[in-house]
Amino acid sequence: MILWATAGVVALGFLVALEIAARRYGGVPGPMATLAEGVISAPKPGPLYGGLALMMVVLTWRQRFIAAGAAIGIDVVFVLVRWAVGAEVPDGQFFGNGALWVMLGCAVIAVTRRTGRERALLLKGVGLGLLLVTGRKTGDTWLLITAKTRPMVLDQYVATADHALGNPSWLAGRILKATAPVGTHLLDLVYAQLAVAAIVVALYQLRNVAAERRFPRHHLVRTFLVIGLLGPAIYMIFPVVGPIFAYGPGTSGTGGVQWAVADLWPHTLPSISTPHPVPYDGITPRNCMPSLHTAWATAIFIHTRKGHRIVRYAGAFWLIATLSATLGFGYHYGADLVAGVVFTLTIEAGLRSLDRGWDRPGIQLVAYGTTVFAALLVSYRYLPVEMAEHPWLFGPLLILALASVIYGYVRTTNLWEPKATPARQPERQPELV
Repeated sequence: MILWATAGVVALGFLVALEIAARRYGGVPGPMATLAEGVISAPKPGPLYGGLALMMVVLTWRQRFIAAGAAIGIDVVFVLVRWAVGAEVPDGQFFGNGALWVMLGCAVIAVTRRTGRERALLLKGVGLGLLLVTGRKTGDTWLLITAKTRPMVLDQYVATADHALGNPSWLAGRILKATAPVGTHLLDLVYAQLAVAAIVVALYQLRNVAAERRFPRHHLVRTFLVIGLLGPAIYMIFPVVGPIFAYGPGTSGTGGVQWAVADLWPHTLPSISTPHPVPYDGITPRNCMPSLHTAWATAIFIHTRKGHRIVRYAGAFWLIATLSATLGFGYHYGADLVAGVVFTLTIEAGLRSLDRGWDRPGIQLVAYGTTVFAALLVSYRYLPVEMAEHPWLFGPLLILALASVIYGYVRTTNLWEPKATPARQPERQPELV
């Protein structure tokens, strides 16, 4: 209990700090205010109903039907009231309040009508759902902070170092344009729905929680949260906007040619010259190094390896499609992807060791992954010209560094071994209401 209380205090302090930062730098509500506003105002339904789905893994099927019905019923009431008073609602934000009300209601039930392990399990379920909701807004706040506090970006350094890998973003961009619109629509769907894929995989992993009355020791949601927590810290150290912004026209009305180093992406490779930091606008997030889309897709791939064959195929497809999208749309350089995979494997190794005990192989893998990740950042920052001028040396070195971390992870975690299925001992399920 002391550990959980400490974690709760730290999380609360972190959210308060982000709330202050969001209002200071952007004049917008932060994660806590957004969650509070969602009780009454029209929220985005996706994160809230995704959070409700995750919370319901701790409930029985009867309780799930009650919770889902209550959420939908509350939303219908909210929609009718807004329609009656003529309130304006943003497009696509008609529903969502009901999901939040049900999650908060389950928290009240856990405190007032549950005891012991049942209270702890229900509170963990509610916490899991609310973490998804607050995590999304926390990410938005972090991106705002990177844009407001890092006026200079290091894209020239990464683009120069990327010559060692053959500038894969330029190649992928030309291929994607040649396959448009089919390839563009497919990859855009995959890229935009990464969170949905993560929720589906998490629900698959947590499908037995209600029967076993406990969470598994390690699951995808934990990895997602840690990646989202640590990744923005690297953004602050190594601010990069991406090739379509730094070397292209930008997208979605931000950035643009007026801020770009040159309008080159994806048809003309940037020349090899001494890089330097360049100014960029105060709107576009500096969210490229490492590629967190790659990191999250890698985590999905890892956590589907011991699932059903369809789940394994889906995880592999999502990883390949995400890598193709990040490069083909010009959102990332190849160097970002290499760093993103190493970043994820190191976090995964640390979380698994935290659960299973810090044995020697686990400690060595975390230390090695951290060293490789740091070496990548240092190389991109201080050796980009050398990497570009000697691609025959640094290209294979980058691939070998990545392969060595992958090999260490697979060997240490027995990733490909079948997962043993423990015998279940179902217990009597308490009713929600």
